[in-house]
Amino acid sequence: MPRDQPELDLIDARRVITAALAEDVGGSDWTSRDITSAAVIPAGLRFKGVMAARHSMVVSGLPVAAEAFHMVVPEARFFARAADGERVAAGTVLAEIEGPARGLLTAERTALNLLQLMSGIATLTSEYAQRIAGTGCTLLDTRKTIPGLRKLSKYATRCGGAKNHRMGLYDGVLIKDNHIAVCGGVAEAVKRARDAKLPNIEVECDTLEQVEQAVTAGADIVLLDNMDTDTLRRAVAVVRRRCRTEASGGVTLDTIRAIAETGVDFVSVGRITQSAPAADIGLDWS
Repeated sequence: MPRDQPELDLIDARRVITAALAEDVGGSDWTSRDITSAAVIPAGLRFKGVMAARHSMVVSGLPVAAEAFHMVVPEARFFARAADGERVAAGTVLAEIEGPARGLLTAERTALNLLQLMSGIATLTSEYAQRIAGTGCTLLDTRKTIPGLRKLSKYATRCGGAKNHRMGLYDGVLIKDNHIAVCGGVAEAVKRARDAKLPNIEVECDTLEQVEQAVTAGADIVLLDNMDTDTLRRAVAVVRRRCRTEASGGVTLDTIRAIAETGVDFVSVGRITQSAPAADIGLDWS
């Protein structure tokens, strides 16, 4: 059974779909500028299609695929047979589509591209989340997303079992190494963030000395950057639960369990949005 479905920003999805369709047909006249379909598909012909998983995966993006078809063919009928966040086996029918053939063929690639991308992210995210099950550590995503697709990508990570870290530079404080270098030190950077009355201040730390400086200065979270597991354990001991801890940098499926078992509260993984392979999903017409 799928976990509780996360909320999808459909307005943002429509923005992405609009740009993708315009890119594919070379403008905004979506139906008449598909020169192949216009030439070889008789006007008025209707098709039915079945969208199916070609391997085991966690589904994400079915409402986005439906919206892509509806934006080209408002009268299209899209019947979801699975739910976002659900793990399905190879061969599972994800959706059935019916409507005017020309328009459905025009929308097909855009719908599949987004569904495959999002399901790929959700599937890889789920693999990482499963590796740390039972440790008490929470999987986070990052800002390492394909430009323009952040909200859809982070929706997909939620489908896969991760929690969103921050959507962008506007909704979360993360004082990184270059901020620290410009400010002249960890304590000064944290002080300036505090003076600006910013909540949930997180500081990236490369050394145990920086960890102590950040905690003493009043950081709410310390990001333990590219530390090996022994150093992570020592960092957790330095923190002594005075704030929360996040491990980040170079995390793989092979290493994430050991990292989580060091006692950190969170582990963030850029790979789940930056390097996830697209899921293999077919759309066959019947």
